[in-house]
Amino acid sequence: MKLGVNIDHVATLRQARMGNDPDPLMAAPLALLGGADGITVHLREDRRHINDRDLRLLKETVPIELNLEMAATAEMLRIARHIKPDMATLVPEKRVELTTEGGLDLKRQRKKLQAAIKKLHDARIPVSLFINPDNTDVETSKEMGADMVEIHTGRYADAKTPKAREREFRRVLLAVEHGLESGITVNAGHGLNYHNVKPVAAIDGIRGLYIGHSIVSRAVLVGLERAVMEMKALISEVAL
Repeated sequence: MKLGVNIDHVATLRQARMGNDPDPLMAAPLALLGGADGITVHLREDRRHINDRDLRLLKETVPIELNLEMAATAEMLRIARHIKPDMATLVPEKRVELTTEGGLDLKRQRKKLQAAIKKLHDARIPVSLFINPDNTDVETSKEMGADMVEIHTGRYADAKTPKAREREFRRVLLAVEHGLESGITVNAGHGLNYHNVKPVAAIDGIRGLYIGHSIVSRAVLVGLERAVMEMKALISEVAL
């Protein structure tokens, strides 16, 4: 099972002082040394963390999968088609949110997302859709031509009681199973940390987990290479 490490919050720390440190470009090789299989960045409209320079230089220097999270806007499609990341994950984006709050609204945005998928495919960029753990969303993603989906695990991660956590975990499990039956590649991510990752990592058939905030938070205390190594070890203990 792949571990894609999101390094957005290295850039968040840099932007707190609007300076040069810490540089997310320095984070990528440390994540690689720790066992990361990919690097993820989210280039937002407001450039609150990762900026255009970061994305350009990461594409030039990262020797593993570079996953660009992006909204399906004309600006981001132009940038993606120029930079050509190894994959693009289309995500919902609102200026006022602290972090991505849920999966894409596929029903409401179907035409827009289909057009975005086609433009990315024309540039030979594989496309993943960030979706809620819902069978209908899995089927719709397949119909729209997405290569992959990333199941949103935020509600599972945020569940406050064992009963709620089990309910949300089952939703994730069923969505993964349905995706595999439908013939679409399945990833998962959002809110996963060192305490809740194992049950999700143990789900058979998930291609990769995409994790950022918890790894960067731990890295502040123990260093990025060790933080990635510890997360990779937890996943490897249970993943097939």
